[in-house]
Amino acid sequence: MRRRHAFAGAFAAASVFAGQASADGGVVNPPLADGVWRNPENSVHVEIQTCGEAVCGYVVWASPRAEADARRGGTDVLVGLRLFRDFVRQKTGEWRGTIFVPDLNATLAGSAVALDGERLKARACLIGKLFCKSQIWTRVG
Repeated sequence: MRRRHAFAGAFAAASVFAGQASADGGVVNPPLADGVWRNPENSVHVEIQTCGEAVCGYVVWASPRAEADARRGGTDVLVGLRLFRDFVRQKTGEWRGTIFVPDLNATLAGSAVALDGERLKARACLIGKLFCKSQIWTRVG
């Protein structure tokens, strides 16, 4: 349960989606602006922003429990920590990069896809495409 909070906190890096047109003119992976996103448990909020040609994400709020889980994993300060690194848009519209998971003290492969303007599906995997976890994140405010 403890590891779930920080692991859950490590999935949001996908906001500056430009949106990809489908063959019928509709939008696949609708665009999302930079902003703050919350995990399903509402234990971590991450601000996604453009970092050069990529996207990154910093923890702007964490529940006391998420902070304690991070400390047990070896991360003293969770708020302000850059969790999402070098997320780059792929041809499919998906964003890929790396995610630091504080309570595991590990950096994992990550991806995210916009579902609409208010939700995104984020995924992180321990090894390649094995041992993965997906979550739906929601825009804050």
